[in-house]
Amino acid sequence: MPPAPAPSSPGPARALVLGSTSSYRRELLSRLRLPFTVEPPDVDETPLPGEQPAELARRLAAAKAAAVARKHPAAIVIGSDQVADLDGEPLGKPGNHANAVAQLRRMSGRAVIFQTAMTVMCQDSGFVQHALAPVRVRFRTLDDAEIEAYLHAEQPYDCAGSAKSEGLGIALLEAIDSDDPTALVGLPLIRTCRMLRAAGLRLF
Repeated sequence: MPPAPAPSSPGPARALVLGSTSSYRRELLSRLRLPFTVEPPDVDETPLPGEQPAELARRLAAAKAAAVARKHPAAIVIGSDQVADLDGEPLGKPGNHANAVAQLRRMSGRAVIFQTAMTVMCQDSGFVQHALAPVRVRFRTLDDAEIEAYLHAEQPYDCAGSAKSEGLGIALLEAIDSDDPTALVGLPLIRTCRMLRAAGLRLF
């Protein structure tokens, strides 16, 4: 009887690329202890006329993943975006102190939904999945002294809605409601793990 054929070995694992300029997403993805590289996506983040916050976040996450996947077609690429949703109005990164003050004054005492979207894709294999992880946040009633002290301490001008919840921003809040807690920081890791497994990447 001829010997049984040797089992075929799996092909090499695909590279993982994070399509983002965010240091927060980079830190979150590093928690999974997977090797990855970072590629800044070249995407215009201007909202379309009448575009709702969730749709804006979804569109930008997909566009970021696609832009990076074109440069790394064999890799598994993650794209993500976050938009603060104040009664249907999108609030992005403030960019400067004056805008951050205005955002926090508007959000004081109100509920805001942070819409965090992500796309995982591999151009060569044709794999693509999208996810949205909304986080409902209720802000305390804030006075101007609190807002100024917080902004001076954290300078969260690169955070959607000026809310740096992983730092002193947590003191601005009354409650957080989410099924994927790291989504508020910028990358929903429960969904990320699920999507990476579906793309064929082993986490352990």
